[in-house]
Amino acid sequence: MAEVLFDVSAFDCDILRSAFIKSVVEGNVPEERWRALAASLVRDLTGQEDVETDLLDWLTRK
Repeated sequence: MAEVLFDVSAFDCDILRSAFIKSVVEGNVPEERWRALAASLVRDLTGQEDVETDLLDWLTRK
């Protein structure tokens, strides 16, 4: 099991979701690129390469 080095709070999640939606709309990002974009945003915030699948699912939901 990997050690958790950065906890993503509910506040962080709301900010990530808002940034994700804004990026998708402003960049006209196609749906097939959404998970990669969301993962990139999480990596930028946490500095970690591993991203929770459930978090990506939540960020990219319609």
